[in-house]
Amino acid sequence: MTFKELGIISPILEALEKKEYIVPTQIQVQSIPLLLKGRDILGSAQTGTGKTASFAIPILQNLHLENQETEGKRKVKALVLAPTRELAIQIYDNFLEYGKHLDLKTTCIFGGVNQSSQVKVLNQGVDILVATPGRLLDLIKQEKLTLKHVSYLVLDEADTMLDMGFVRDVRRVVAMVKKKRQTMFFSATMPKAIAELANEILDNPERVVVAPVEKTADKIEQSIYYVERPKKIKLLLDLLRDNSLKSVLVFSRTKHGANRIIKQLQDRGVPSSAIHGNKSQSARQKALAMFKAGEIRVLVATDIAARGIDVDELSHVINFDLPEVPETYIHRIGRTGRAGLGGTAIAFCCPEEANLLKEIQKHLKTEIPVVKHEMFSIELNDPLVASRAKSKAKKKSQPSKKNSAANRDRGNRKRKPDQSKRKQADGEQKRTKKSNSDRFDPKAKRKANNKRSTGSTRFSSSNEGRVKKGNRKKPEEKNEITHSFSKFDKRNRRKKR
Repeated sequence: MTFKELGIISPILEALEKKEYIVPTQIQVQSIPLLLKGRDILGSAQTGTGKTASFAIPILQNLHLENQETEGKRKVKALVLAPTRELAIQIYDNFLEYGKHLDLKTTCIFGGVNQSSQVKVLNQGVDILVATPGRLLDLIKQEKLTLKHVSYLVLDEADTMLDMGFVRDVRRVVAMVKKKRQTMFFSATMPKAIAELANEILDNPERVVVAPVEKTADKIEQSIYYVERPKKIKLLLDLLRDNSLKSVLVFSRTKHGANRIIKQLQDRGVPSSAIHGNKSQSARQKALAMFKAGEIRVLVATDIAARGIDVDELSHVINFDLPEVPETYIHRIGRTGRAGLGGTAIAFCCPEEANLLKEIQKHLKTEIPVVKHEMFSIELNDPLVASRAKSKAKKKSQPSKKNSAANRDRGNRKRKPDQSKRKQADGEQKRTKKSNSDRFDPKAKRKANNKRSTGSTRFSSSNEGRVKKGNRKKPEEKNEITHSFSKFDKRNRRKKR
């Protein structure tokens, strides 16, 4: 079957031919005819199977036919929600390529950049809007944008939106669009929570499943190394000595872990970069562009940031940390082996991750082949290794006995009153008593007046020497020699003290 047989109009066919898209993928064959008829879809397919084209082509064709009958300023009629900035830009680029011969305007909005340029484009009129939930709701709150004309709603990578906590935002967006609309859910994985959300939002949807969740791409060669956690970076550096690893995507579970990996690689002279949530949008786009252009060999990413990575000739995927969700492993290795090409997926497993590996293999219903390294491989069944892993897990989960006992003692101990504060308070009370008694004691008043009349302790300089002010007698003049010796003696005494 060809795209022409699917009933696609000639302007879109011309754009597809320039990209050398002739034979549609399985998900495109199933989805495009249903969407051209106006049906809702709940689709799940592996990464790299052409999900974006399966919803972009029908939306472009339907809007092109509708716009021939309407006039006036462009209004947002199609909305595509994406969880990450990278994925939003990737979808936007695909819409531009497929609709280059159509009179439709597409734009993309996302956070992390100044909104002024985005607002300027929206004010000029837009037909198709690709957005991340945060920036979309922010502009709606500022009344820079309205969704009341949206009749096509797409949620791409719906499972990631669920993981990132965008469910509430998605429900808010759904409440703002037309009730009579066409809704499309596309996701690499299909957990139960997505199916429940689909029942709320979709209207009698067609279920499109290209590959079962348990299966991974047949052309991907998988392997796993058993290695202790501190030696993972050494194993990675040793593997990168092989020149056949031309373009390598390394997955880290955390942002800080990704930064540590990059530092080690760059210190050893390996051209590499990282993309994750803490990086600015410009830095992430620059790193991705350099990786696609072959300027850097290794790209380290977290799961969420990697959702926008679309590289056709990705030779290797390395799971530096095993994911906590088995379906995430499938999505990771699906980054290689795209467009019918082969690929290699390597995983590192330390003793602490043994349970995660069991869950992944149980989900795959196959065992991943184990590869041994001469220097860094270990045996997971080794009792010493297992005992180390258990002790480390206990230390992390339970607080130390010393700290817990000290905290108990602190709680049971009665607090002693602060002696310094008590002395300070007593001193203040004595001062107040003295001041109150002085007010009513005539003798005390006389003493105070006498002190004032005798003068202050300041000195005034004159030719005759220093003389205190007041009624005091002048000090007797001393011989200069004895006076200097007395000063010298005083200094010596001070030093001795």
